[in-house]
Amino acid sequence: MSAHTEETLVLVKPDGVERGLTGEILRRIESKGYEIVDLRMVTPTRDLLAAHYAEHEGKPFFEPLVEFMASGPVVAVRVRGQRVIEGFRSLAGTTDPTTAAPGTIRGDLGRDWGAPVQRNLVHGSDAPESAARELGLWFA
Repeated sequence: MSAHTEETLVLVKPDGVERGLTGEILRRIESKGYEIVDLRMVTPTRDLLAAHYAEHEGKPFFEPLVEFMASGPVVAVRVRGQRVIEGFRSLAGTTDPTTAAPGTIRGDLGRDWGAPVQRNLVHGSDAPESAARELGLWFA
């Protein structure tokens, strides 16, 4: 991998899978020029989700988030590309689908389900360190 080629974890959350948006989300990732290296559909366990969201444990949204993420299948995707961590987060849009910019995954496809904002279609790692940790959890 070159200096700026990196890998990230993308999760298509239960709302994205349930609404049949996995293909459209993967299409957008590939259209951007990123490579899908590995892909799996899983219904995550509480242990996996608690490890994934460990930095949020004790916060008011932790339990509802874990409960939501365990509510159905999730598509975990290992994505590779130049500056893919930053690039995918830009492609995803801001976490609130109501205010996410048009042209982003959340801006075009997201819906307002009311607070808290957890049903927002996708997750993308936020830094190289979290990407490595998260990829290790989901693709052990």
